[in-house]
Amino acid sequence: MPERKRTQGEEFTGALAANAGRYGLRLRDEELARLGDYYEQVAAWNARLHLVGPCAPAEFATRHVLESLAALPLLDEGARVVDVGSGAGLPVLPCLIVRPDLTATLVEASPKKAVFLREALRRVGRHTRARVLAERFERAPPPEADALTCRALERFNESLPALARWAADVRTLLLFGGPALGERIESLSLAHEALLMPDSEQRFLYVIREGEKGISGKGEEG
Repeated sequence: MPERKRTQGEEFTGALAANAGRYGLRLRDEELARLGDYYEQVAAWNARLHLVGPCAPAEFATRHVLESLAALPLLDEGARVVDVGSGAGLPVLPCLIVRPDLTATLVEASPKKAVFLREALRRVGRHTRARVLAERFERAPPPEADALTCRALERFNESLPALARWAADVRTLLLFGGPALGERIESLSLAHEALLMPDSEQRFLYVIREGEKGISGKGEEG
Protein backbone atom coordinates (compact mmCIF):
# COMPACT_ATOMS: atom_id res chain seq x y z
CA MET A 1 0.00 0.00 0.00
CA PRO A 2 1.26 3.52 -0.74
CA GLU A 3 2.42 5.50 2.28
CA ARG A 4 -0.22 7.89 3.60
CA LYS A 5 0.60 11.51 2.91
CA ARG A 6 1.04 13.54 6.08
CA THR A 7 -1.37 16.37 6.81
CA GLN A 8 -0.10 19.92 7.15
CA GLY A 9 -0.63 19.69 10.90
CA GLU A 10 1.49 16.54 11.05
CA GLU A 11 4.20 18.20 8.96
CA PHE A 12 4.18 21.14 11.37
CA THR A 13 4.48 19.10 14.58
CA GLY A 14 7.02 16.80 12.93
CA ALA A 15 9.21 19.77 12.05
CA LEU A 16 8.88 21.13 15.60
CA ALA A 17 9.99 17.83 17.12
CA ALA A 18 12.83 17.36 14.64
CA ASN A 19 14.28 20.88 15.03
CA ALA A 20 13.58 21.79 18.66
CA GLY A 21 17.01 20.60 19.82
CA ARG A 22 18.79 23.14 17.62
CA TYR A 23 16.97 25.83 19.59
CA GLY A 24 17.87 24.31 22.95
CA LEU A 25 14.33 23.01 23.48
CA ARG A 26 12.73 19.73 24.45
CA LEU A 27 9.03 19.81 23.67
CA ARG A 28 6.67 17.37 25.37
CA ASP A 29 3.82 15.68 23.53
CA GLU A 30 1.26 17.94 25.22
CA GLU A 31 3.18 21.04 24.14
CA LEU A 32 3.47 19.74 20.57
CA ALA A 33 -0.28 19.12 20.53
CA ARG A 34 -1.11 22.63 21.79
CA LEU A 35 1.31 24.20 19.33
CA GLY A 36 -0.38 22.14 16.62
CA ASP A 37 -3.75 23.54 17.70
CA TYR A 38 -2.27 27.04 17.46
CA TYR A 39 -0.92 26.36 13.96
CA GLU A 40 -4.35 25.15 12.84
CA GLN A 41 -5.91 28.37 14.13
CA VAL A 42 -3.41 30.51 12.23
CA ALA A 43 -3.96 28.48 9.05
CA ALA A 44 -7.74 28.80 9.37
CA TRP A 45 -7.71 32.57 9.86
CA ASN A 46 -4.78 33.53 7.66
CA ALA A 47 -6.64 33.94 4.36
CA ARG A 48 -8.95 36.53 5.94
CA LEU A 49 -6.51 38.42 8.14
CA HIS A 50 -3.08 37.97 6.49
CA LEU A 51 -1.54 37.07 9.84
CA VAL A 52 1.69 35.74 8.30
CA GLY A 53 3.14 35.50 4.83
CA PRO A 54 2.64 32.27 2.88
CA CYS A 55 4.93 29.51 4.11
CA ALA A 56 5.09 25.72 4.35
CA PRO A 57 4.23 24.04 7.66
CA ALA A 58 7.89 23.21 8.36
CA GLU A 59 8.92 26.84 7.78
CA PHE A 60 6.20 28.08 10.11
CA ALA A 61 7.45 25.62 12.73
CA THR A 62 11.05 26.82 12.58
CA ARG A 63 11.02 30.43 11.45
CA HIS A 64 7.96 31.48 13.40
CA VAL A 65 7.37 29.17 16.36
CA LEU A 66 10.83 27.90 17.32
CA GLU A 67 12.39 31.32 16.78
CA SER A 68 9.70 32.79 19.03
CA LEU A 69 10.56 30.24 21.70
CA ALA A 70 14.17 31.47 21.64
CA ALA A 71 12.92 34.17 24.02
CA LEU A 72 12.13 31.66 26.79
CA PRO A 73 15.58 31.53 28.47
CA LEU A 74 15.35 35.32 28.87
CA LEU A 75 12.01 35.22 30.71
CA ASP A 76 12.13 34.64 34.47
CA GLU A 77 9.78 32.25 36.24
CA GLY A 78 6.37 33.88 36.54
CA ALA A 79 7.34 36.82 34.34
CA ARG A 80 4.72 39.32 33.21
CA VAL A 81 5.12 39.92 29.48
CA VAL A 82 3.71 42.65 27.27
CA ASP A 83 3.73 41.75 23.58
CA VAL A 84 3.41 44.69 21.18
CA GLY A 85 2.02 44.29 17.67
CA SER A 86 0.97 40.72 18.40
CA GLY A 87 -0.65 40.02 15.02
CA ALA A 88 -0.55 36.23 14.70
CA GLY A 89 0.45 35.91 18.35
CA LEU A 90 4.17 35.74 17.69
CA PRO A 91 6.31 35.48 19.71
CA VAL A 92 4.25 35.45 22.89
CA LEU A 93 1.57 32.85 22.20
CA PRO A 94 4.00 29.93 21.65
CA CYS A 95 5.85 31.09 24.78
CA LEU A 96 2.63 30.95 26.80
CA ILE A 97 1.95 27.42 25.52
CA VAL A 98 5.34 26.10 26.60
CA ARG A 99 5.61 28.20 29.77
CA PRO A 100 2.22 28.29 31.56
CA ASP A 101 3.87 30.18 34.45
CA LEU A 102 3.96 33.30 32.26
CA THR A 103 1.23 35.92 32.07
CA ALA A 104 0.88 38.31 29.16
CA THR A 105 -0.83 41.34 27.71
CA LEU A 106 -1.09 41.22 23.92
CA VAL A 107 -1.30 44.70 22.38
CA GLU A 108 -2.74 44.60 18.86
CA ALA A 109 -4.08 47.64 17.01
CA SER A 110 -6.26 45.66 14.57
CA PRO A 111 -9.65 44.76 16.11
CA LYS A 112 -10.02 41.78 13.76
CA LYS A 113 -6.62 40.38 14.71
CA ALA A 114 -7.49 40.97 18.37
CA VAL A 115 -10.52 38.70 17.87
CA PHE A 116 -8.24 36.03 16.41
CA LEU A 117 -5.86 36.32 19.36
CA ARG A 118 -8.63 35.85 21.90
CA GLU A 119 -9.93 32.79 20.03
CA ALA A 120 -6.41 31.32 19.70
CA LEU A 121 -5.77 31.79 23.42
CA ARG A 122 -9.00 29.97 24.20
CA ARG A 123 -8.17 27.18 21.76
CA VAL A 124 -4.82 26.44 23.43
CA GLY A 125 -6.12 26.88 26.98
CA ARG A 126 -4.18 30.02 27.86
CA HIS A 127 -7.02 32.57 27.93
CA THR A 128 -6.83 32.82 31.73
CA ARG A 129 -3.13 33.70 31.55
CA ALA A 130 -3.38 36.50 29.01
CA ARG A 131 -5.50 39.45 27.95
CA VAL A 132 -5.73 41.14 24.56
CA LEU A 133 -5.71 44.93 24.29
CA ALA A 134 -7.08 46.13 20.93
CA GLU A 135 -5.17 49.40 20.87
CA ARG A 136 -2.02 51.02 19.55
CA PHE A 137 0.65 50.88 22.20
CA GLU A 138 1.09 54.67 22.13
CA ARG A 139 -2.49 55.08 23.35
CA ALA A 140 -2.23 52.48 26.11
CA PRO A 141 -1.00 53.12 29.66
CA PRO A 142 2.71 52.33 30.20
CA PRO A 143 2.98 48.59 30.84
CA GLU A 144 3.45 46.98 34.23
CA ALA A 145 5.58 44.11 32.98
CA ASP A 146 8.91 42.38 33.47
CA ALA A 147 9.61 41.93 29.77
CA LEU A 148 8.43 43.31 26.43
CA THR A 149 8.43 41.25 23.26
CA CYS A 150 7.98 42.60 19.75
CA ARG A 151 8.39 40.84 16.42
CA ALA A 152 6.32 42.46 13.69
CA LEU A 153 5.36 45.98 14.69
CA GLU A 154 4.28 48.21 11.81
CA ARG A 155 7.06 50.68 10.96
CA PHE A 156 9.20 49.03 13.63
CA ASN A 157 12.31 51.15 13.06
CA GLU A 158 10.34 54.41 13.14
CA SER A 159 8.37 53.39 16.22
CA LEU A 160 11.34 52.16 18.26
CA PRO A 161 12.10 55.42 20.12
CA ALA A 162 8.48 55.76 21.24
CA LEU A 163 8.35 52.08 22.15
CA ALA A 164 11.47 52.32 24.31
CA ARG A 165 10.11 55.37 26.13
CA TRP A 166 6.71 53.74 26.61
CA ALA A 167 8.41 50.70 28.13
CA ALA A 168 10.91 52.67 30.22
CA ASP A 169 10.00 50.73 33.38
CA VAL A 170 10.20 47.29 31.75
CA ARG A 171 13.36 45.43 32.71
CA THR A 172 14.00 43.59 29.44
CA LEU A 173 13.11 44.33 25.81
CA LEU A 174 13.20 41.35 23.44
CA LEU A 175 13.02 42.61 19.86
CA PHE A 176 13.05 40.31 16.82
CA GLY A 177 14.30 41.67 13.52
CA GLY A 178 17.02 41.94 10.92
CA PRO A 179 20.21 43.99 10.60
CA ALA A 180 18.28 47.21 9.91
CA LEU A 181 16.65 46.97 13.33
CA GLY A 182 20.07 46.41 14.88
CA GLU A 183 21.37 49.54 13.19
CA ARG A 184 18.37 51.48 14.48
CA ILE A 185 19.00 50.25 18.02
CA GLU A 186 22.62 51.33 17.77
CA SER A 187 21.63 54.75 16.40
CA LEU A 188 19.61 55.30 19.58
CA SER A 189 22.61 54.37 21.77
CA LEU A 190 20.76 51.40 23.23
CA ALA A 191 23.26 48.89 24.61
CA HIS A 192 22.15 45.45 23.53
CA GLU A 193 23.03 41.87 22.80
CA ALA A 194 22.24 40.39 19.37
CA LEU A 195 21.42 36.67 19.30
CA LEU A 196 21.52 35.13 15.83
CA MET A 197 18.77 32.65 15.05
CA PRO A 198 19.87 29.11 14.01
CA ASP A 199 20.32 28.61 10.26
CA SER A 200 20.05 32.34 9.58
CA GLU A 201 22.40 35.19 8.78
CA GLN A 202 19.76 37.91 8.87
CA ARG A 203 17.35 37.19 11.77
CA PHE A 204 18.25 38.25 15.29
CA LEU A 205 16.79 38.51 18.77
CA TYR A 206 17.98 41.84 20.18
CA VAL A 207 18.10 41.92 23.98
CA ILE A 208 18.02 45.29 25.75
CA ARG A 209 18.16 45.07 29.53
CA GLU A 210 17.32 47.41 32.40
CA GLY A 211 19.73 50.31 32.64
CA GLU A 212 20.47 50.13 28.91
CA LYS A 213 17.35 51.87 27.58
CA GLY A 214 18.36 55.48 27.90
CA ILE A 215 17.84 57.00 24.46
CA SER A 216 20.36 59.61 23.35
CA GLY A 217 17.51 61.63 21.87
CA LYS A 218 19.57 63.36 19.20
CA GLY A 219 17.22 64.25 16.40
CA GLU A 220 14.44 62.11 17.85
CA GLU A 221 10.90 63.20 18.44
CA GLY A 222 8.26 61.50 20.57
